[in-house]
Amino acid sequence: MAEPQHEAELREILGEITQGPRTIAFVGIKDDPQADAYRIPRYMQEHGYRIVPVNPMLHSVLGEPAFASVTDVDMPLDVVDLFRAPEHVPGHTDEILTLDPLPGAVWMQLGIQHGASAARLRAAGIRVVQDRCIMVEHGRLLGPRAESR
Repeated sequence: MAEPQHEAELREILGEITQGPRTIAFVGIKDDPQADAYRIPRYMQEHGYRIVPVNPMLHSVLGEPAFASVTDVDMPLDVVDLFRAPEHVPGHTDEILTLDPLPGAVWMQLGIQHGASAARLRAAGIRVVQDRCIMVEHGRLLGPRAESR
């Protein structure tokens, strides 16, 4: 079951309140245009976000160089978005907690939850979203239809 999130918190994570584009690392990004792990990062890129592909099997995707691990990323990250099965989340959590600076949020896509990892991330001051699609939430909260509300 998805954990409740206040819309204001989701808007903040997505960058409505901050200035400038947000940088999102997509861990588990794919280079298959039919895959959600490609379409969703592309959507975010098309909406002004800087995407950072993280997949050890790729050299580049969506015109951006890919990194083997989030620990190889050489820039600060606003959000780390996980497209990885729940059993891989603890390992990614370990990596995320070594980043300096820490990201502001970790977003686990639909179907991805890990309570113990979420608790560790929150204890480090990182916001956590579980079992939600970042593209759907962006469209709902910040997309063209949201502007007309």
